[in-house]
Amino acid sequence: MKKKLPLFEAISILVGTIIGAGILGIPYVVAKAGFLTGLVVLTIISYTVIMINLFLGEIVLSTRVKHQLTGYAEKYLGKWGKYLMFGSVVFGFYGALLAYIIGEGQVLAALTGGSEVVYSLLFFVGASALVYIGLTIVQKFEFIMTLIILLIVIIITFWGFSSLNFSNLSQFDLSKLFIPYGVIFFAIGGTSAVPQLRLVLKGREKDIKKAILIGVSIPFIVYLIFTLIVVGITGMATTEIATIGLGQAVSKSMIIFGNIFAFFTMATSFLTLGLAIKSTYLYDLKVKHGLAWSMAMLVPLAVFLLGLHGFVKVIGTVGAIGGGFEGLLILAIYYKLKKKKTLERKPEYVLKYKPLLMMFLGLIFVGGIIYTLINL
Repeated sequence: MKKKLPLFEAISILVGTIIGAGILGIPYVVAKAGFLTGLVVLTIISYTVIMINLFLGEIVLSTRVKHQLTGYAEKYLGKWGKYLMFGSVVFGFYGALLAYIIGEGQVLAALTGGSEVVYSLLFFVGASALVYIGLTIVQKFEFIMTLIILLIVIIITFWGFSSLNFSNLSQFDLSKLFIPYGVIFFAIGGTSAVPQLRLVLKGREKDIKKAILIGVSIPFIVYLIFTLIVVGITGMATTEIATIGLGQAVSKSMIIFGNIFAFFTMATSFLTLGLAIKSTYLYDLKVKHGLAWSMAMLVPLAVFLLGLHGFVKVIGTVGAIGGGFEGLLILAIYYKLKKKKTLERKPEYVLKYKPLLMMFLGLIFVGGIIYTLINL
């Protein structure tokens, strides 16, 4: 059993990084596109994420010195790669923080009534204060939170199964393939965790491939079940925060249960990301604590105050544009790696280089970026 624990820990890290508040937005965009359309997109994006993570895993294992994403981009692509990767990561962080500010207002208003904007601002004041003092205990309990999310999805599945309307699950529309793209990409992306897997699996690096395959497959199954239940019950009445409409359709108890789940899911995600971006400015850019906190917190607040209040629109944009550029950069790094005659380190697994696959993945990222920019 002890031999299996590092692999279990590695899978847990990847699953914990992936599963979060993004789950709340998937049913809405899938309902808009049609459930079967959404199922196709979820499958394609999950495969894409698995391949990108496997490419990154091989990059990590082929490089002697350990880095984060920006470090690998600088090493293989130069300064321009570093700045583009840093920009895409920070864009993703800010967008996610903004989405959680918006989402918490909607959830609290659904629970108690009142103004969504006021609740969003109250949540921001409390959560940003915790980021300022550095409440790192949330990060330590991230795995437990993931287990709680999995448990709640199981409870919602059994609770809501009798209310399913299977006619809500039969729609397919090829022209709507890109509607759920950005939100699903936001929800299932987890590349930032891959470099960490090498540390956890030290001495057993060959298991990184297995950890990636299992670690992305679990969120795929969880998202599929959750989306099937929500869309099957609420159909075209599915709300941007899935648990709001689900509660309205099932019972008052579900309103309370589902939205408390949504509140804590987004709150922990906000704190984890807020602390991460503050630490980036604090330790990587060497700015003082107060300024690091201001740079981390005030940007999403300013965008919110300017009037951007669409939860799904924000996470869809972040997923398609931020995730798309990140994916393209990883493809570029992988291409550079494969062109090297000698490697710094012999990787524990090597994928066969397939130009057509690289082109296919690249077209997915570019297509998602272009579609999102056009529809902004």
